[in-house]
Amino acid sequence: MAKYLVIVESPAKVKTIKKFLGKNYEVMASNGHVRDLPKSQLGIDVDNDYEPKYITIRGKGDILSGLRKEVKKADKIYLATDPDREGEAISWHLYHALKLEGKECSRISFNEITKNAVKESLKHAGEINMDLVDAQQARRVLDRIVGYKISPILWAKVKRGLSAGRVQSVALKIICDREEEINAFIPKEYWTLDALIDIKGEKKPITAKFYGDKNGKLEISSKEDMLKIKNAVEKSKFSVDEVKRGTRTKNPPNPFITSTLQQEASKQLNYSTQKTMRIAQQLYEDGLISYLRTDSVRISEEAKGAAAEYILKEYGKEFLGADSAKKSNGKAQDAHEAIRPTDINRLPSDLKDKLSRDNFRLYQLIWKRFTASQMAAAKYDTTSVKISAGDYIFTVSASSISFKGFMSVYSEEDETSKDSNLLSSSIDEKSSLELNSLNEEQHFTQPPAHFTEASLVKALEELGIGRPSTYAPTITTILARRYITKENKNLFVSEIGEVVNKIMKESFPDIINQNFTAKMEEQLDEVESGDMEWKNIVREFYPPFEKELEIAEKELEKVEIHDEVTDEICESCGRNMVIKYGPHGKFLACPGFPECRNTKPYLEKAGVKCPKCGKEVIIRRTKKGRRYFGCEGYPECDFVSWQKPSEEKCPQCGGYMVEKGNKLACADNNCGFVKTNKALQSE
Repeated sequence: MAKYLVIVESPAKVKTIKKFLGKNYEVMASNGHVRDLPKSQLGIDVDNDYEPKYITIRGKGDILSGLRKEVKKADKIYLATDPDREGEAISWHLYHALKLEGKECSRISFNEITKNAVKESLKHAGEINMDLVDAQQARRVLDRIVGYKISPILWAKVKRGLSAGRVQSVALKIICDREEEINAFIPKEYWTLDALIDIKGEKKPITAKFYGDKNGKLEISSKEDMLKIKNAVEKSKFSVDEVKRGTRTKNPPNPFITSTLQQEASKQLNYSTQKTMRIAQQLYEDGLISYLRTDSVRISEEAKGAAAEYILKEYGKEFLGADSAKKSNGKAQDAHEAIRPTDINRLPSDLKDKLSRDNFRLYQLIWKRFTASQMAAAKYDTTSVKISAGDYIFTVSASSISFKGFMSVYSEEDETSKDSNLLSSSIDEKSSLELNSLNEEQHFTQPPAHFTEASLVKALEELGIGRPSTYAPTITTILARRYITKENKNLFVSEIGEVVNKIMKESFPDIINQNFTAKMEEQLDEVESGDMEWKNIVREFYPPFEKELEIAEKELEKVEIHDEVTDEICESCGRNMVIKYGPHGKFLACPGFPECRNTKPYLEKAGVKCPKCGKEVIIRRTKKGRRYFGCEGYPECDFVSWQKPSEEKCPQCGGYMVEKGNKLACADNNCGFVKTNKALQSE
């Protein structure tokens, strides 16, 4: 009988797939890539039209040897690596590493590890898609050129072991830009005014919010404005001007794609992007969900039919949605599907005892989201009331769910009405109103939020930077390099990150240009669709990049990089200590290393006196690497500030001021004084 060899990527799939195919099939794993560019050199022949030089990855010799033995015994070989660019490239590398030319060899792929999907893939076996392979080659070559050419410059300027990457450098810049925005943010004062109103015949009062006057919406920007409105309103008669009743619908969400799964798992389960992808990979290999790297929201007809059957049986006809698989974005590979359970009848509750807690929670999230995506929209009854008080207008709105629809299964956040008002159905223009009390409250506008992993993934996706498979590794890399740190979900730039970003901005503006990087992603998609030759991207990219490299290297030649010598004397050997960069930023070290290994924290002076006690202000770091300013007299003096303090006093209240971008602002928000920072303007 004929003997077949199926080669997959992961050993975790071997047993399951072998069980589906029977004894004539041998299933083996490549354990990911078997060939790659060499680590010790660039591995790209720039003078020979950017030809990549691939070698066997160290440690993969035994795996390839075992595969070659089985290849000799097999009548036919099936390359069954993952259904994406990376998987296609692994199949291509296997084809060459195993010398399969002249052998009967086919490429198969399946979106889920189920018996039907695997058997169906054998019926539709084809050839390796070289467009997909070339798209992956182009990405790999570009990333190698950027990483291997820029990293030595970072080593020379900062410290060894740093790296630059095409996508990671843009991600770092996005976080740095947000940090600058937050630091430069100046809060603006505003007030809200709520009226507690009694309605004749009703037991509970309603809360109406100040809207404006007869001419439209008004912002209350100061206490004086608020008191003027309050005094006028207190003397006015309250009456109902208008009551609007209606309905609104909330459509079900799309099923998950890679980025939305990462975002929701972060928000709802507190998983990092790396953890989400690791668990999703396990669920895929266990045959529980479809392939996890996708930007398509398409759902197969078979999966739609199974979902409709389940919803009809469990919830009823009115809960069945219209075809809710909306159009994918233009980049989506539509051979792919959204992330979904392989069998909707495999309920999370049935698997709770069979899965680890983390795997169960992610499977449940995917199951609920997919099921909800195939259900009917939720419906709300809404009421909005306009109330006049003299020349001023207050509004009340309330809504209640009249039909839960998909929300019977899934909600992204607390979907219950945020309106505290329970408006009586009898309220109308004739209702008699009486003011109970007025409540005013002072507020200040808030700066933009720090990025979280979830919001960074969303930003990268919206800007067209990276693709589903790149988000998690990009964030993991900049965290591992300590360019950014994570504190209570929020991402902050470290000192090393600030230095690397500054060098990249000055020397390689194109690399960190968001539009440039997004355009390159579009070109990679063109390669994938067969509309562009992959080397054209590299040919277009390398010459201007080489010029930037030459300029950066010349700049380096002008400056001899020495460790900065300080006045601090080493207690062990008497030498003047020098400033070094470590994983957490600057520190003091003895230049006599390795004979003298003395080190100590580096207390960098901010160049201003403490507003509380007059001692020096020191730039400090939290445990996670976030910068702040504190008094050198700590713990006797407890002065701390996220912004750099100024020695200039606030002319309005006499307090200290802080630097916010090119402005000086009073540290006391209640004062609110702001002026242009002349010192920064003159720089």
